[in-house]
Amino acid sequence: MTPRRNARPAHRWRHDVIELAAMFTAVVVADSIAKTIAKGPDGPYLLIFSAIALVATAGFHTWWARRHSHAPPADDPGGSGGSPLPPDAVTGTGADTAAADGSTPVAGAAETTLWRMRTTVRDAPGSLAALCTVLARHGVDILTLQTHPLADGTVDEFLLRAPASLQTGVLTRAVAAAGGSDTWTERADAHDLVDTPTRVLGLAARTALDSAELPLALRQLLGRCTLHSVPAVSLSGRPNGETTPAEGVLEDTTMRLRDPHGGTLIIERPYLPFTPTEFARARALVELDARLGPRVPRAHDVLTLPEGNAITVRRADQRDLPAARAMHDRCSERTLRLRYHGPVGDADRYLDHLLSPRFGRTLAVQTASGRVVALGHLLWDGDETEVALMVEDDWQRRGIGAELLGRLVAMAEEAGCDSVYAVTQSSNTGMVAAMRGLNLPLDYQIEEGTLVITARLAGRPAAPRPTALHPAQGRTEH
Repeated sequence: MTPRRNARPAHRWRHDVIELAAMFTAVVVADSIAKTIAKGPDGPYLLIFSAIALVATAGFHTWWARRHSHAPPADDPGGSGGSPLPPDAVTGTGADTAAADGSTPVAGAAETTLWRMRTTVRDAPGSLAALCTVLARHGVDILTLQTHPLADGTVDEFLLRAPASLQTGVLTRAVAAAGGSDTWTERADAHDLVDTPTRVLGLAARTALDSAELPLALRQLLGRCTLHSVPAVSLSGRPNGETTPAEGVLEDTTMRLRDPHGGTLIIERPYLPFTPTEFARARALVELDARLGPRVPRAHDVLTLPEGNAITVRRADQRDLPAARAMHDRCSERTLRLRYHGPVGDADRYLDHLLSPRFGRTLAVQTASGRVVALGHLLWDGDETEVALMVEDDWQRRGIGAELLGRLVAMAEEAGCDSVYAVTQSSNTGMVAAMRGLNLPLDYQIEEGTLVITARLAGRPAAPRPTALHPAQGRTEH
């Protein structure tokens, strides 16, 4: 017995007096018995056997006490020594009791499915515990949990491993019965098993290495959303009228952030409102991009054309604008018209937009003298991705367009795109042949007199695509 703090000390002297009196009484009784037995003919032998029996009994009692000293009471399933838990408090995959809401616990399910679930609960003690108890009754394992505090509640985001037989409607109704509201569920995959701090640091590292990674990083950070980059000045040279404060704006399912390169980044997610925590993370990525300034990976590949000329394929950005305009001046009107589908005189106005890392990635082909002779663009178009090519007239029919297109498609796959499309004309046989050379499933559509070719990346073969170009010196990095 341990006396509690500020309580009266226990009177242990009473127990000591009682034990001392019992000991003297035992000694007197033992002495009387010993004298009585000792006077008999077999007295000494009886005393010896009695001592042996006493020692054996004491040893057996000690062994038994040590063996069962750490076992919990039979009526205490929690092992705490307290009052037994109610049957519905024992949860987990091993629980064999029926749930209060009629659900049947699933024990040892062979097939499971990963889900992302987000729900809003009251900011009150026990609300999260009630939600976790309902999930456990349905055999659902909670892998990760994030909390997003709000003014009138808390948004809890879970990564769950649920039995494959569990239907989404059943899970949603169970969560609603436990106090959850505005519940949203989505299938997850193995990539979602990475914890949030690790994923955010990885996205920050990618953004630090490449300006074009910011739109992709924001989409991966915020889930299934649409990102639009609105430049400060339109292609016609007029201000677009979009003004965003430096700290950004959060409006339910839309957030607006000031683009460090000018203009506004508009992120929309109609199916799920943004939380202040998500807004703060997105703003931190944009601020990181602003502090680092323009940057493009400086790795490049040196390839050899079939006739023996060496070319260099590298990333390009707005700093290559003068070289790109010079290439326009060397191109014929037919080449410019096939590429831009409009007046030839407006071609230069598109270059600043196309070379911006906010709208995608650009590859440039450069000769040994440093002249840019081809450009390939991978453009983010909301949830879709467009590819576009232009090769200077004197360098066409040498496999440069097919090489650029193959690299752009590889970038799209790396970015997680499901498909890419190209807008061209049926008379542009070079672009049509390059798309067919990808060995991917293609869809053809005619829209407003133009040909739209869509390639589904999910069907890309595992074998490398053959190319007419040969590496001369491999990849070089600075």
